[in-house]
Amino acid sequence: MAEFKNPNQSGGTQDSRSFLVMIVVMIGVFFGLQYFRAKNTQPTVSPNAPAATQSVAAPSAAPTTATAAPVSAANPSVPVVQAQAESATVVENELYRITFSNRGGQVTSWILKQFKDVDGNPLNLVHGQAAEKFGYPLSLYTYDSGLTETLGKALYVPSATGKLAAPGSLTFTYSDGSLEVRKTFTFDETYVIHADVQVLRNGQPIRALISWPGGFGDQYNAQTYSSAQVDYSRNAKDEHIAAKKVSGGETVNGPFDWAGVSDSFFAAVFLPDAPANATVATLNNQLDVAKTIRRTGFGSGSPAKGSIDVPILGAALGDLSGHTQARVFVGPKAISVLKHIYATPTSGRKVSLEPLLEFGFWGAIGKYLFLALQFIHNHIVASWSGSWGWAIIILTVIVNILMLPFRIKTMQNGLKMQRIQPQMDAIKNKYKHLKATDPKRNEMNMEIMKLQKDHGVNMFGGCIPTLITLPLLWAFFTMLPRVVELRNAHWLWLPDLQSPDPWHILPIVMVVSQILMQLYTPSPGVDPQQQKMMAFTMPAVTGYFVWNYGSGLGLYWAVGNLISIASQMVMNRTSLGREMREIAEKRARRKAGTGKASPATIQGKR
Repeated sequence: MAEFKNPNQSGGTQDSRSFLVMIVVMIGVFFGLQYFRAKNTQPTVSPNAPAATQSVAAPSAAPTTATAAPVSAANPSVPVVQAQAESATVVENELYRITFSNRGGQVTSWILKQFKDVDGNPLNLVHGQAAEKFGYPLSLYTYDSGLTETLGKALYVPSATGKLAAPGSLTFTYSDGSLEVRKTFTFDETYVIHADVQVLRNGQPIRALISWPGGFGDQYNAQTYSSAQVDYSRNAKDEHIAAKKVSGGETVNGPFDWAGVSDSFFAAVFLPDAPANATVATLNNQLDVAKTIRRTGFGSGSPAKGSIDVPILGAALGDLSGHTQARVFVGPKAISVLKHIYATPTSGRKVSLEPLLEFGFWGAIGKYLFLALQFIHNHIVASWSGSWGWAIIILTVIVNILMLPFRIKTMQNGLKMQRIQPQMDAIKNKYKHLKATDPKRNEMNMEIMKLQKDHGVNMFGGCIPTLITLPLLWAFFTMLPRVVELRNAHWLWLPDLQSPDPWHILPIVMVVSQILMQLYTPSPGVDPQQQKMMAFTMPAVTGYFVWNYGSGLGLYWAVGNLISIASQMVMNRTSLGREMREIAEKRARRKAGTGKASPATIQGKR
């Protein structure tokens, strides 16, 4: 039989040593290979993990170039595309001048050529302080804060630098080997541009939304910040959400006709190419503007104490597919502009941006009141003055001329009421012994109503002018601060028709005209004590109101009062006015029990 040696016997010691050496060599080779692979292979990034920050060279005067290099074997088809230095591209047409930076492929300045800021300089719609903290316009917003920061700081390669005249297009590309970004913007002669954005990681799309994150550059005081809102239209129904109701970071799925943010006069709105797949993220941040805000009124010159936090609203729009294509409107909320911009048609509907401009509770009246004002300005005033103040005065004259028949009708109704006043007093005396809760009081009311009907008296006749003028006044009140055409509009001593009169001339005129109007307007049958109260209360209220509100409203109101006084003086000299005054004087003497008229009752001056 063959003899088998036991390895644990003689000679086994050498074999054991050889085995140990082999184990050590294998371990060394294993760790050496791991070290070599870690040194020469780029790590694979998880689709949900934030992208690593790419180091870039310091800015220099060298032209922008792309760096292309082979990448890891995991994704060999994607080259690295990065710029070596920062650069700017300025896109310009007759309406705007937009400055893009290749850092983030985003906007650093958006000048609207037809508008000025509060200092008289060209208006930049980029809020510098907010943009530096929350992001610049047309930056990318993702649900990964690290990735969002990376996309905003990366140096993209632009398709053009320097100046670019519209119509044209501008493309920014960036890649770090695993993360690929392409942003293309197309421009024409209007306020609307087109954005085409896609972000891929290892070839897979990432939901990256195109955003306007940082308010507007015309916001400089408390009123302009408080006017910010989120606007959107879904299925042709528009909604406007105030800042206090906007949830930061909330995402709402479509369909969206359009969606964005606005303040009193300007808007940044996205109109998706595919409304059904659109998603919108609302952004709401707080910003301390104690060092930059402009305060008005008492103590405006003193420095602010502590912080002043204001809401900074933003919005971002994306597509469920990860490939976002949308038009972007950035411009004034002017009817003449908004009504010509339509969302992508769905189900045969044509939805414009006109609902962006709201006119308040009396919206329909306010809109057509402004259209009439705009027509007067463009076709009458523009040829010789161009001031919106004169347009307001002309509109006020027209409104009061249209109101004149109603005022005459009111005087006629008032005269009829005075003629039957003795019979009405007799009916009241017949029932004066009854308590107010007595059912027989209804018989008194029925007799008075029959008497008025028999003599053609309309018990609501005196209310007709008020029922017309009050909605007009309120519509003007809500319309005035919302129309961009009246922004910074001046007239004579008034520097801005949307701001209070700095010299307080209009409030004084309002108080005086209100008193005169009550003196010259006959008030038959009105309780003297009530007349006394109204004679002082109404001027005080209207004067205080005009003191603190836009001077354009004060101009409209004061001119209307002066026209009413003049027309009332003329009507008081007619046979109708004289008869009203004679009847009122007789009634006053009868109440006073003397042959002289009672001074306690205002009868209407000649």
